[in-house]
Amino acid sequence: MIDPKTWDEGTAPNSFAQADSAQNPTLAAALCTRIEHIVQRIATVRSGANATQETHILAVSKTVNAENMRAAFACGQRAFGESYLQDALLKQEALNDLGIEWHFIGPVQANKTRPIAEHFAWVHSVDRLRIAERLSQQRPAELPALNICIQVNIDREASKSGVLPEDLSALAHRIATLPRLRLRGLMAIPRPTDHHEAQADSFRRVRELQESLCREGLALDTLSMGMSDDLEAAVAQGATWVRIGTAIFGTRPSSD
Repeated sequence: MIDPKTWDEGTAPNSFAQADSAQNPTLAAALCTRIEHIVQRIATVRSGANATQETHILAVSKTVNAENMRAAFACGQRAFGESYLQDALLKQEALNDLGIEWHFIGPVQANKTRPIAEHFAWVHSVDRLRIAERLSQQRPAELPALNICIQVNIDREASKSGVLPEDLSALAHRIATLPRLRLRGLMAIPRPTDHHEAQADSFRRVRELQESLCREGLALDTLSMGMSDDLEAAVAQGATWVRIGTAIFGTRPSSD
């Protein structure tokens, strides 16, 4: 059974991200309903696919205010994904009384690796050895190892970050040797499409890349893939994290 401890894009009202759910019980209840709906979508796919690994929901909370995140936490959500570092650090301070698991899911710039290494439990978007090395060097020794996913540009899109599939193995083996990091698996954002078969094909190729790395001796257990419009295809192909934002918090500005 999937638990709602984590939660990406969907069909919530546009006003949801800006509204203060702590002062609007109806809105807070709607948030819980949306989370439960995603949980049930995942559970339906997993039961039909005979999945063995648990699928967690990562709430994509970029541009969402701290009070709405607090309300989502009250609904059982525990993992939140941020892309904008400065906003994330402010929200971490505002929500430091909660046991939130913070995930960084945006592009990682070299000049921002230190605060990411110091303030997050996961980084889903590593695609260069230099970035991994800096995160390794800057991860405080008193913290647990930083969980790392390598972002793969699975559909070779010029507009997207990520290592190309043919370069993945060498990068993964190098990252796996770095101290204070724990390489967990792969992340991918496939080319958008409404066709389930095309979605499934992209996610299948990500899964096969991970399986190949495991055969090479790497102990990987994570596939971060799937958002609201394609989570069924992702879960069927073994996603362990689905990144859900709009379905909980509302649509984002067009620049996102």
